[in-house]
Amino acid sequence: MGLTYRDIAPYAELEASALADRVRELARARNAVILAHNYQVPEVQDVADYVGDSLGLSRQAAETDADVIVFCGVHFMAETAAILSPDKTVLLPDLDAGCSLSDTMTADDLRAWKAQYPGAVVVTYVNCSAEVKAESDYCCTSGNARGVIEAIPPDAETLFGPDMFLGAWLEEVTGRKMHIWMGECHVHAGIEPADIGRMRAENPDSELLIHPECGCVSRTMYDLATGALEAEGTHILSTEGMIRRAKESPVGSFVVATETGILHRMAKEAPGKRFLPVSTGAVCGYMKKITLPKVAWSLDNMQHVVTVPPDIAERAKRALDRMVAIS
Repeated sequence: MGLTYRDIAPYAELEASALADRVRELARARNAVILAHNYQVPEVQDVADYVGDSLGLSRQAAETDADVIVFCGVHFMAETAAILSPDKTVLLPDLDAGCSLSDTMTADDLRAWKAQYPGAVVVTYVNCSAEVKAESDYCCTSGNARGVIEAIPPDAETLFGPDMFLGAWLEEVTGRKMHIWMGECHVHAGIEPADIGRMRAENPDSELLIHPECGCVSRTMYDLATGALEAEGTHILSTEGMIRRAKESPVGSFVVATETGILHRMAKEAPGKRFLPVSTGAVCGYMKKITLPKVAWSLDNMQHVVTVPPDIAERAKRALDRMVAIS
């Protein structure tokens, strides 16, 4: 049974600053670190000890000396933290925070796929379950996916999943031909070429930042190759790459093609610049299930604890260790 309003009411009824103070107080008492993904709601990002992408959060989980990790993200991320920090207690404030992309591939799916290509190297995007990671040779994030593919011998047959748009982008930038699983993130798949064209036309002086999970990325690469889209102002980047570009670029306005939660961090870290979502509908309901009252409830009640069976964790950790090692 999921959380009810009755569970979180004592926290939800607090004034915003008092609730943030309560969360910090509970975190100190539990010797907890709060990790938040870039797509989390602003008030959760603001109370977190670290805000970042999947790779950054994985590294923080592996390196922390805290006793407790409160993972403000989705379920596969909390599993990853539990695998990388088996001696820590990992909490996920809402167990219903899942992932549509992760749901597109099961461990049985991957085993059957591997059986079709004996000896192939298996690379899975970190947006997958622990069971799928356990069947993989490498994991990757959007931030280091290119480095992971380029670390594999060029003549090795490679299976890549579960994100088909990230896979297509990797084939383009690495020149490698791979077998690609036909999965997608429903949020990023919904960002279409027409959205890019409209926002580009309306904001000609803005740089365009696109996440490689987006459904528009294949058309964007084609438009770049043909000159229909200006290469100088277009960047296909991970969420952390977007943050860096926003801070370093001399340009003052950006059109951003990814989940809208990242705009909060961008505005904080690059004050005075303007950030426009390609699609205001690019909102992940799973990410938004984590709220500040739920974080407070989670710390107060030490729930929900996320664990991974030791045999699965041991095999998944090999793929994750390779991911964390490749920048």
